[in-house]
Amino acid sequence: MAQSHPIPAPADPLTFACGATMKNRFMLAPMTNRQSHEDGRLSDDEFHWLTMRAKGNFGLTMTCAAHVQQKGKGFPGQLGIYSDDLLDGHRRLAAAIQAHGSLAVLQLHHAGMRSPHELIEGAPVCPSADDKTGARALSLDEVHRLRDDFIAAAVRCQRAGYDGVEVHGAHGYILCQFLSTETNRREDDYGGSVENRARLIREIIDGIREQCGSGFLLGLRLSPESAGIDLVECMAVSQGFIDSGLLDFLDLSLWDSFKQPANERYAHQSLLDYVTALDKKTVQLTVAGKIGTASEVQAVLDAGIDFVAIGRGGILHHDFPDRVIADPDFESVALPVSPAHLLAEGLGEEFVIYMRRWKGFVSE
Repeated sequence: MAQSHPIPAPADPLTFACGATMKNRFMLAPMTNRQSHEDGRLSDDEFHWLTMRAKGNFGLTMTCAAHVQQKGKGFPGQLGIYSDDLLDGHRRLAAAIQAHGSLAVLQLHHAGMRSPHELIEGAPVCPSADDKTGARALSLDEVHRLRDDFIAAAVRCQRAGYDGVEVHGAHGYILCQFLSTETNRREDDYGGSVENRARLIREIIDGIREQCGSGFLLGLRLSPESAGIDLVECMAVSQGFIDSGLLDFLDLSLWDSFKQPANERYAHQSLLDYVTALDKKTVQLTVAGKIGTASEVQAVLDAGIDFVAIGRGGILHHDFPDRVIADPDFESVALPVSPAHLLAEGLGEEFVIYMRRWKGFVSE
């Protein structure tokens, strides 16, 4: 059962098992924004967007998903971490985030079968061949290379000066594809049982901790209800990673932190109830999904979550943490917002264009 802990206030600091301390309970969620260079180099727009959030008092500022292999690119203008050639931008970014007293964390990513054909050479890859996307199955040697490239990217982040990394195992990308019985039909050590389907993530986590040491902040993102992931199985996998003692934080992307499970079999309690039932031990928990007001921030903390991951609220207000801490009745600006508002809040032109994909977010 979940352990009882004092309920934190949004402004309270939080120290992770690795020794790193967040100055408050706000993390900028990792968000697709399409505004870096096509070869993965950091752009000035991406730099401005992220450092403005650090300046706005986010205790932890996380990058967008950054691909660990060129063939794992998931969207145009994606930040990359697959090569030492990209280190200069990352050194600049990590140092600037930290200069505002925020922890600098990069999210490690590979899109797998969700890599658009036009952005990569050859077919996208997947645990098993996928006719819908034209993805081919990874060979066993390629699975091992993928593992090693995730680990190498984490080492690269440490060299760049980041406080830590988050491994992206959510939202139907390649590590989630390994977890899902819908996309993983392998018959080797990486398919079949849930232990085998989680093996790749476990080996990545093991390798990062071994290579980067106990003082490097290490998190994992999972999504309990997407891409063929079973909620109860995901909670069991989550507990296994907690029990390993290797993680500092577990980041569960719920899309809506206050909803009931989509599967009627599990709908007798909220998604948040499943998360807070975890025996978190020394691992700090965060969730993301429709946390846009001060009262919603406090409700999530009251439920037993250690810190909040803010997405849309952080897009709308670069200083979302300051506003919530100052005003317990704060609510994010009503949607839709103007392009001028988003530009003033530090989004680049490409990010504003991307946000038009979200119905009702940007006014005409």
